[in-house]
Amino acid sequence: MNPLLPGGLALSGLDEQLLPPGTKGLAVTAPLRQGAIGVQGWNVLHGDTSYPVAVLKTSVVRHNLEWMRDFCLRHGVSLAPHGKTTMCPQLFGAQLAHGAWGITLANAVQVQVAHRFGVRRALLANELVARSDVRALLRLLRDDPDFECVVLADSLAGVARLAEEVALHPLARPLPVLVELGLPGKRAGCRTLDAALTVARAVAHAPGLALAGFEGYEGLLVSDDRAADLRAVAAFVADLGALVREADDEGLFGAGEVLVTAGGSAYFDLVARGLRALPGLSRPLRVVLRSGCYVTSDHGMYLDAIAELDVREGIDPGAGLRPALEVWSVVLSRPEPGLAILSMGKRDASHDAGLPVALYRHAPGPGTPQRLPDGCAIARMNDQHAYLSLPEGPVRELLAVGDLVGCGISHPCTTFDRWQLLLGVDDDYTVRQGLNTFF
Repeated sequence: MNPLLPGGLALSGLDEQLLPPGTKGLAVTAPLRQGAIGVQGWNVLHGDTSYPVAVLKTSVVRHNLEWMRDFCLRHGVSLAPHGKTTMCPQLFGAQLAHGAWGITLANAVQVQVAHRFGVRRALLANELVARSDVRALLRLLRDDPDFECVVLADSLAGVARLAEEVALHPLARPLPVLVELGLPGKRAGCRTLDAALTVARAVAHAPGLALAGFEGYEGLLVSDDRAADLRAVAAFVADLGALVREADDEGLFGAGEVLVTAGGSAYFDLVARGLRALPGLSRPLRVVLRSGCYVTSDHGMYLDAIAELDVREGIDPGAGLRPALEVWSVVLSRPEPGLAILSMGKRDASHDAGLPVALYRHAPGPGTPQRLPDGCAIARMNDQHAYLSLPEGPVRELLAVGDLVGCGISHPCTTFDRWQLLLGVDDDYTVRQGLNTFF
């Protein structure tokens, strides 16, 4: 029972694999075929799984997939969601089934994983430098000439390394390269427009390479000063547009269409508006957004950003992207009146961009989980424990050893990479499918 569409990917092998006892999140005592998870009748609230357990509300995931598909259609842009967020083939398939142009990956190994499950177009949004990685990707492209992969460069040295390897291991068609525009003091990318154009010229003139377009990541501009963010993102997007125009005027592009890509998970609407308005080019322009966290959103770092995006889009509150990912744990200990120790820690939930958000409590069994009152908060975490601080009041008497606590998370990327298997659940937390990750 798989409520998410496969999008043409080869996922049947995942359903056929056996999950042994000791699979994190499952309370199995004998090997279980993964495809049989959805017919066991398990319910997270009834105590049928192991704890902690990471769950995805599949109705919310579908809503987010449909919302982003409609957003891209409305703005006339394409989507290549960042697969590194989830590294989940079932979610890749669902994203492709909802109109994604391709899948963005962060390194050559991730590209190989995506290709293995049937992804046909990848955007490698990172510099491809290590000789072993370059050769692995070139081998994949030679063995499967219909597979498409666009790579990045931000230096003359990087271009030279790509050109050298392509000369040693020729392809049927030029390797498409995007030049990355970066930000001073941040991560990779050319620091000035002149530097980016210099690299673009080198790509255009290198045998075996073709300049496909330009790439950037405005997500590095997110701060606590939203007004400053909006100005900085607009300026960065304008710089990307200026690069496209200059390279087009010089005749540097080597493909039938020009790619320009950016778009994190906070300001992708500004990217869409800023980049689609580049008329008058010599060839068609494809604007590709790369938001990865949209598929699950979160209860932390993206919650306010998405609410502000809804306002800019004129969307009613609650009609936009919604949080789908939760981690449920059990109360292990009540050592003090104002403290509950949970069976969830840094090995289970992200903590790099804010601690988990305490949402619900539930005594195992039928019924609807209750919202925890204001003041209940995860104060800190160890490897396997979370410290839930409880305010004065009835909640101190209601929360008992053995109760379940559901938490939202901040920053989906660093929760997904803690789980080889997540559970897709209905709104009542009935388990319907297993979702695999490949980090």
